[in-house]
Amino acid sequence: MSTSVIILAAGKGTRMRSNLPKVLQPLAGRPLLRHVIETAKKLNAKNIITIYGHGGDKVQQAFEQENVQWVEQAEQLGTGHAVKVTLPVLPSDGVSLILSGDVPCITQETLEKLLAVSRETGIGLVTLTLNDAAGYGRIVRENNKIQAIVEHKDANDAQRQIKEINTGIYCVSNAKLHQWLPKLSNKNAQGEYYLTDIVAMAIADGLEVASVEPERAFEVEGVNDRVQLAALEREFQSYQAKKLMQQGVHLIDPARFDLRGQLKVGQDVRIDINVVIEGDCEFGDNVEIGAGCIIKNTTIASGSKVQPYSIFDNAIVGEDAQIGPFSRLRPGAKLANEVHIGNFVEVKNSSIGLGSKANHFTYLGDAEVGAGSNIGAGTITCNYDGANKFKTIIGDSAFIGSNSSLVAPVSIGNGATVGAGSVITRDVAENSLAFERSKQVAKENYQRPQKLKK
Repeated sequence: MSTSVIILAAGKGTRMRSNLPKVLQPLAGRPLLRHVIETAKKLNAKNIITIYGHGGDKVQQAFEQENVQWVEQAEQLGTGHAVKVTLPVLPSDGVSLILSGDVPCITQETLEKLLAVSRETGIGLVTLTLNDAAGYGRIVRENNKIQAIVEHKDANDAQRQIKEINTGIYCVSNAKLHQWLPKLSNKNAQGEYYLTDIVAMAIADGLEVASVEPERAFEVEGVNDRVQLAALEREFQSYQAKKLMQQGVHLIDPARFDLRGQLKVGQDVRIDINVVIEGDCEFGDNVEIGAGCIIKNTTIASGSKVQPYSIFDNAIVGEDAQIGPFSRLRPGAKLANEVHIGNFVEVKNSSIGLGSKANHFTYLGDAEVGAGSNIGAGTITCNYDGANKFKTIIGDSAFIGSNSSLVAPVSIGNGATVGAGSVITRDVAENSLAFERSKQVAKENYQRPQKLKK
């Protein structure tokens, strides 16, 4: 039986107090709606129908690369109305999972359980039991079977004592949606078309309403304001930290760790406090990450150590490298095994060979450095003339003296030495010494300019 996914994403999110539509607000570095779409894709859904409204252009632009079917809800007349506008494009067979774009943490596992129980009955929902259920729609049961969902504002005193709530996540037969949705009424306290009313219709048709509860309560938490968004961020980060620790990662303080993407890890990885991981990253065995590092879309091989406050973006680091503190690897940085990149060294679109070192205050851009070379403090590759980029090639076992400027395009041969303070504009042959300095001039009794007294 085929599965469709319907995502409600038309809300304005007034309480966010933002020009950005609510479903585009970030959780763990990704829009709320992206979390839901990615989960839907894991379920191999036949189609993903997303209902948009406020800020629809921004929402569609953010997901223009996704295979998503968009349906507009021009007027926000309730959740039942939102799902109803999908009927012209909703298949008549199969089932639909109905999700919310502002409930980002629902898991594949919970939805698979819901699918399993709902395919037998034709309708099912995710419920949750809370100590304080105020404000939520209540699940009314008789002989343990669901009889109705009553919204808080429409509930009587007895119903308001019920602890089991509706999360707004459903799985329903498409044939039944086509049958029930046109019959919805807005005769209620809110004057809206409630999707919850299909439960009463199902019971009237003699169907049993199935239900499941999530393993973790935060899976079904929604976001309506900045406070809720921040609280859900911490819960989600705690969940991710726990999963990493179960894989053997040593997080010095899991409360001070952020994973904003995916991280694959080997054994005995150690991560200090206030580290942020973004995008897709992979750390090999015995990798250590110091405090305050930001690492994005980067692979770090086994045994490498990253000192505090280093920033990596789309880089590749070999085995047993020593990097930082305060190092920056920009896109295209490729470090071989046993490379040393030290404090205030920046590497961009450059490959650094086996065992080479740049330990202090250096910029290596559009460069190729061989094995066993030493790049002195203050060295820069002058790779940009204001319009074009040029390459610097440094061979094996080269020695670049401190405070040198290598004006690309230029090649430094194997075993060559560049004297400190040089501006190198021509190729340097293998095993040769090159230096380029102006003659030192000394003026006796020189008087520095003096500030005028006011």
